[in-house]
Amino acid sequence: MEPTTTMVKCLVWDLDNTLWNGTLSEDDEVELFPGVVEVIRALDARGILHAVASKNDFEPAWRRLEELGIADYFVVPRINWGPKSDSVREIAEKLKFAPHTIAFVDDRPAELAEVAFHLPEVRGYPADEVPNLPGLPEFSPPTVTVDSRRRRRMYQAGFAREREQESFTGPDEEFLKSLELVLRIDRADDEQISRVEELTLRTSQMNATGIHYPDETLRSLLDDPDHEVLTATMSDRFGPHGAVGVLLLATHPSVWHVKLLATSCRVVSFGAGAALLNWLSDQAARAGVHLVADFRRTERNRMMEVAYRFAGYESAPCGCLDELGAPGHEGVQRLHLTPARQSPSPTIDLAGPDLAKEHGF
Repeated sequence: MEPTTTMVKCLVWDLDNTLWNGTLSEDDEVELFPGVVEVIRALDARGILHAVASKNDFEPAWRRLEELGIADYFVVPRINWGPKSDSVREIAEKLKFAPHTIAFVDDRPAELAEVAFHLPEVRGYPADEVPNLPGLPEFSPPTVTVDSRRRRRMYQAGFAREREQESFTGPDEEFLKSLELVLRIDRADDEQISRVEELTLRTSQMNATGIHYPDETLRSLLDDPDHEVLTATMSDRFGPHGAVGVLLLATHPSVWHVKLLATSCRVVSFGAGAALLNWLSDQAARAGVHLVADFRRTERNRMMEVAYRFAGYESAPCGCLDELGAPGHEGVQRLHLTPARQSPSPTIDLAGPDLAKEHGF
């Protein structure tokens, strides 16, 4: 696979004469084309979502998808009589995916042309190409992680959360308590490393440096007693959020050095980033060490700088900085914090390793 290949995150399906053989308005017993289910399942297992953009009446079309046993695979159905470019645009916006990560498949050249005209970044494929899609590089991610395999379930749980929040009438904190949020911080192992690398690649707004740590670099640090490679996963009563944070920490006698902190944008509103920073501050305070965090401003990570500043990190001189070498990348700032003990989060049940006991000096 060429390194410049942009992966498809969502495949949008037409229905009539694309997913199934025939036109539903003429035959309500249409059957799926041979091999379609295998394609859907193969891409789903790779973390590629499926959606629908079809010119049909919603109720009979969705009912037929349910009868065929595949409705659950389609996270965002747009079944109406409007232009398909509008449906594809709505799907991208709902999923918060850039258009160039969306693919569209249809049997009619006119529909492919209409979507291409209005959304030129969306990749279009004729229906007879469906059996070949799993073999194309843009549908073949180099790594398939645990989170990739359950990405559809995570998005479906997320939509259920959104519906619950829209109908909730109490204060925001009460809603967060009602979610029964659980944040778990663990030391990364061989299986989790690929999830760590994926998160650093996918996260831009909440990545403190924008620096990518490749798989081999992270693996080399797993057995280093002076480094901690930590992952954060979150779940609630609706289901898993998956891997939502990664922390790369170098431990020195009087200072812990946060080389990398990245958290998923999708859990910012739940307070995951703040909870992770508070946990780290509490651990460092118990260990009797200062904290220094690397930060490099990018075009998109202003939110991460705000999070650090809100947690008390500042550009201030301290003798502990002498224990650190020069930054390894241009433009990296060193933000300093003299940590203090923190109270548990009122909305998140958090558990993690006892770094203070293991690295206290």
